[in-house]
Amino acid sequence: MTSYSPASTPPDATGVRTSQPNIRNADYREIDRNQLSAMYRHYAEVKDKYPHALLLYRVGDFFETFFQDAIAVARELELVLTSKHGGEIGRVPMTGVPHHALERYAMQLVEKGYAIAVCDQVESAAEAKGLVRREVTRVITPGTVLEEGMLPARNNNFLAAVVIARNHWGLAYADISTGEFFTTQAEDLEQLHQELMRLQPSEVLFPTNAPDIGMLLRPGEKSQHLPECLPSAFCYSLRSQKPFTQSEARERLLLYFKLHSLEGLGCEHLPLAVRAAGGLLEYLEDTQKETPLPLQPVRTYIPSDYLILDRQTRRNLEITQTVRDNTFSGSLLWALDRTRTAMGGRALRRWLLQPLLQIKGIQARQDTIAELIDNSELREDLQKLLREIYDLERLTGRAGSGTASARDLVALADSLLKLSEMTQLAAQGTSPYIKALQKVPPKLTELANHLKAYLVESPPLHLNEGGLIRPKVDARLDEMRSQVEGDRQWLANLELQERDRTGISNLKVGYNKTFGYYISISKSKSDQAPEDYVRRQTLTNEERYITPELKERESRILTAQDDLNKLEYEIFAHLRSQVGEHAGTIRQVAKAVAAADVLCGLAEIATDLGYCRPHIVQGREIGILQGRHPVVEQSLPVGFFVPNSTGLGGFYSSQTGDRPAPDLIILTGPNASGKSCYLRQVGLIQLMAQIGSFVPATSATLGICDRIFTRVGAVDDLATGQSTFMVEMNETANILNHATSHSLVLLDEIGRGTATFDGLSIAWSVAEYIATEIQARTIFATHYHELNELASVLPNVANYQVTVKEFPDRIVFLHQVHPGGADRSYGIEAGRLAGLPAPVIQRAREVMRQIEKHSKIAVGLRQGAPAEPTANQGAIDPFGGVDF
Repeated sequence: MTSYSPASTPPDATGVRTSQPNIRNADYREIDRNQLSAMYRHYAEVKDKYPHALLLYRVGDFFETFFQDAIAVARELELVLTSKHGGEIGRVPMTGVPHHALERYAMQLVEKGYAIAVCDQVESAAEAKGLVRREVTRVITPGTVLEEGMLPARNNNFLAAVVIARNHWGLAYADISTGEFFTTQAEDLEQLHQELMRLQPSEVLFPTNAPDIGMLLRPGEKSQHLPECLPSAFCYSLRSQKPFTQSEARERLLLYFKLHSLEGLGCEHLPLAVRAAGGLLEYLEDTQKETPLPLQPVRTYIPSDYLILDRQTRRNLEITQTVRDNTFSGSLLWALDRTRTAMGGRALRRWLLQPLLQIKGIQARQDTIAELIDNSELREDLQKLLREIYDLERLTGRAGSGTASARDLVALADSLLKLSEMTQLAAQGTSPYIKALQKVPPKLTELANHLKAYLVESPPLHLNEGGLIRPKVDARLDEMRSQVEGDRQWLANLELQERDRTGISNLKVGYNKTFGYYISISKSKSDQAPEDYVRRQTLTNEERYITPELKERESRILTAQDDLNKLEYEIFAHLRSQVGEHAGTIRQVAKAVAAADVLCGLAEIATDLGYCRPHIVQGREIGILQGRHPVVEQSLPVGFFVPNSTGLGGFYSSQTGDRPAPDLIILTGPNASGKSCYLRQVGLIQLMAQIGSFVPATSATLGICDRIFTRVGAVDDLATGQSTFMVEMNETANILNHATSHSLVLLDEIGRGTATFDGLSIAWSVAEYIATEIQARTIFATHYHELNELASVLPNVANYQVTVKEFPDRIVFLHQVHPGGADRSYGIEAGRLAGLPAPVIQRAREVMRQIEKHSKIAVGLRQGAPAEPTANQGAIDPFGGVDF
């Protein structure tokens, strides 16, 4: 038998381990098919239909791959590449995986960006007349995964489709495992880039006239058929233009959702959105074959209906992963996620990446959190129940697609029964999201009881081996079971009967797949075999016989068992289809459960860490009293985090007195004193407030933000050949071109990537432009202390500093933000704290004293006198005559 285990042989020059040193016939397209055996001719015919997918072809208990696919699979999965006789052509490359391990190996291939066509046996070998009939039952691509083991539980797995016409674009995306389906349309191609980066789709469909339709481009692969505006970080499937035409896409949507008009879906007058959605549906029909996927009615949205967070802001605020090492631990999602279900985890992620703009929606969430804080018993009881609820969205998805196991349906039934308990609990609630739990339809409880009545408590993993259905629920099943049991009892009695008849005490009745049932007698007693025994097989130590009666019974027993297993599967398949009929209702309830899960978690964290309910207003105020960084606070011992207040956008407080809070704060202070932490803290508090969460502060009044911009740190972008400074300038330009007076802008160290006076000039100009032209609420952290002069020139600018306590030989960072500007950066002290060797610190102090003594620029700036221009400066004052 061929071994498919990971190879121990060394790889060849292509990285493939092989037991065949001279593999030939690698490309099936170059082979005379008349020289192939019947099975390999069929393989080649199927492969012609799926040239860009790896074809896994069922042969007995294995899924095998041949020709160039075998080489690719052996390389990617580190399996032995062997060969198999293919007819007159001789041996062809082959490798394969056990059929029961398909999911594990498929997951590895999909993660590497491959598409897989699964060609399964659709009839049993016993029933086949000639070649066993095989068909492609499914194409698995990165965006069409349904299997539980291949999906991240708390992340959506989005398949997206994009249509671009000049500067306009349409986008559709769906998670076929949960049924979510969205579409949108806009005209700014940069916004398309940002939407894709927010969604992080596993696969993106793009219509093109390229000759290589069907090709799946893995992340980073270039193609002249993809426009530059599409991020290179994703898998792209090149698709034919035809399904993305307006007429065909519209017709497909109407047919799929059984509608006469798209008005109810909100996309009737969004042609590019319709084209993208229709093309996506066609792709699902193509890959899922005859298995319908119960998608929810498509929801149309406008990106600007939500708080916009561009890629840099998501990264800098570390919303879902950290900047340093891209890990979940240490992100805002990590700090806030106290959900008990996978559905709740996915919902919280979506909320954080798409905060609300409507005060009414925010307040509905706040009201629910407030109730769950006040009624802690209700919250704890709900969370206890939530722990016992499985992933309703994905269980329903698998049921609707016909891939759910019996264990899936049992888990679904158990979860639906828990919903009735949740409904009773929610009856005592009055807030919007708790009241939503009171509306679980009774028919779901009926469905759950129906499933529990039919399915055994602990069904087997495989569906074709029986043992799925309880007794006394189907008369036909009970009758067949009685017959099978009678035959089994006859076999058990046969052994005793024949021992008595022959006097052979060690006579046994056995079974194997090759010869069926037999009577076994040891060699030493074989001369005592009765005349009606027919010898069937001779082994070293025993003889095996059959009798006419045994052979007759065998046929009936085996046929009856197969018929019994088939009937059980038919009953199960009917149960599964019944669940699919309720998919829409279950998913609606699942959304309510997921939202309640998120809000219970946010109420729990607000209680544990002392968060306050922010007052949300339509104006521009940002007033935070004793705010804290929600992640850093949890990373420190209790009470160690130093809180700080913030006032921006005309907010009045005890700090600002009669004067309204500024639009722009110039924040100075030493290196490593906490400026960046303070910036992120303000951004995260604003973001948390707009998802409806309570926030880490004593009190807060927050106006709605349309966008949050951040520019915190920069690195070289080697992929595009951009230096740190160019990356910084690109990010800054994006902010200046898109920010409004209702935006929140958080800038850290603008201009530090170039020469001192160039950087200072840019920083001054940027701050001045934001304060005078845009008037966005802004915190501008800088080491350019000269920027403090802006506060004396512009009425809506104020200076703040992060304070330190100085001692003769050291400084202590107090991490406190107070009014006023700093005049030193204490960079050498920060170096000492970082562990620079003492001689280096000492020499740095000597050099600093020399620079301060002899530099005319330094002296001029410190004394407030204009410095003499240097050759690099030219004769023009870069600050337009402003006296420092």
